[in-house]
Amino acid sequence: MALTADGGDRLVGLLSEHGERVVQRWTELVAASLRGRLSQAELRLQVQELHASMINAGGAGLADLQKPEAGELRAVLADLSRSRARQSFTATETAISIYALKDVLVDLAETDGVELSLRDILDATGLVDRMGLLTFETYVQTREGLIADQAEQLLELSTPVVKIWDGVVAVPLVGTLDSARAQVVMERLLQTLVDTGSPYAIIDITGVPAVDTQVAQHILKTVVAARLMGADCIISGIRPQIAQTIVALGIEFGDIATKASLADALRHVLRLTGVETSRRHPRREA
Repeated sequence: MALTADGGDRLVGLLSEHGERVVQRWTELVAASLRGRLSQAELRLQVQELHASMINAGGAGLADLQKPEAGELRAVLADLSRSRARQSFTATETAISIYALKDVLVDLAETDGVELSLRDILDATGLVDRMGLLTFETYVQTREGLIADQAEQLLELSTPVVKIWDGVVAVPLVGTLDSARAQVVMERLLQTLVDTGSPYAIIDITGVPAVDTQVAQHILKTVVAARLMGADCIISGIRPQIAQTIVALGIEFGDIATKASLADALRHVLRLTGVETSRRHPRREA
């Protein structure tokens, strides 16, 4: 049921008159649901903020949480949700912190000297439900943001660009190369080429389990982008199985140099730069 402005005023009066009892009981119920994951002092402070913001919203604000009068209450609910999401509390644990107010109101209704009708309780519980929904929406948005940030960080960690010789950088790829990761690879490689002034880049796909048309296109786009920056690319890690797949798919790398291993690619680059290289063989015992 929708809470009217008059009903909101009665609820505000009740929360104000029995403020200490409401805060104490509300804190106890939330503490029991969280099982010691937050200190009593911290929980009490959060409940006090919720309690005060509900009173400040007045009857009009409680009747319609979208009104300007409820701005402080919405902000407190949002801050609580974001804090709980960052602390890895579940959505249920977060919502319980709001829904516990229902039990507080029921306890008050059973107290002598407190005039609280069934209609008042029903209207108030409807308000608590709407507060819980606001909390849940903010919680979900915060968690989605955290997950997106973590995914981006993992992408960056999984696509390192390392300098392996003067003027030579390498990108050792491991795992599946999708569009999002290919974009990260391209950006990190180009930025490293700018920062180091390297004229050569090695893209090593030894750790890529399979190469299909999509993966090949991502690699080719990265090579073209690097060439536009004035750097030549060598692709290494072409295992026999991958070579057969590339031929079967009709994929052509054109004039892009390809090597079987990262070591072979590095030797190829060093020869291009005029550095003498030779394969060392162990000495045979006489």
